[in-house]
Amino acid sequence: MKLYTFPGAPNPRRVHIYLAEKGIQLPFERVDITTRANRTPEFLAKNPLGGVPVLELDDGTHIAESVAICRYFEARQPEPSLFGRTPEAIARIDMWNRRVEMRFMQAVGLVWLHGSPFTAKVVKKQLPEMAELARSLVREAFAFLDSELAQRAFIAGDAYSMADILALTTFDFAGQLNQLHPEPEQKSLLRWHAEVAARPSAKA
Repeated sequence: MKLYTFPGAPNPRRVHIYLAEKGIQLPFERVDITTRANRTPEFLAKNPLGGVPVLELDDGTHIAESVAICRYFEARQPEPSLFGRTPEAIARIDMWNRRVEMRFMQAVGLVWLHGSPFTAKVVKKQLPEMAELARSLVREAFAFLDSELAQRAFIAGDAYSMADILALTTFDFAGQLNQLHPEPEQKSLLRWHAEVAARPSAKA
């Protein structure tokens, strides 16, 4: 079993944090997306969409998409639970995973795609107006998360979960590579980020 990854990218980082929380160790192979190593025929045979991470099982099966990879390990090693134990908790975490990806990660990704000089070389045509719209959506996401986190400790409830991993990696991607930050008065969101970023797994 092996994980194809690129350290620092938000989607692979999700899996690294998840594995660290679980105490799971497995070998990694670095795929340098900056040199388009993920677009070679050899890698596209593993994932036709060219994205990382990709988990290679011992029988040669490949599983792509970060949440799917984490789901695989959750089924193999349920404890400590990061996707919920009860039907209600499982549904709530899945709901928040979806919200973080659709309302937060997607907007941050559009800013990266259409507003970053790093992507200008690979995008056929950047749309500055799309980047500006996406920035406003990120600000809305910050406000939404701040209001929700005023009511509980973590994204999906009172326990750390996969939803926090998705939100943390998106939050850091927004700030470090897109210069998108919450407002100083959004104290609940900032409190949450300080706590989850301090977990040892966040350094994985």
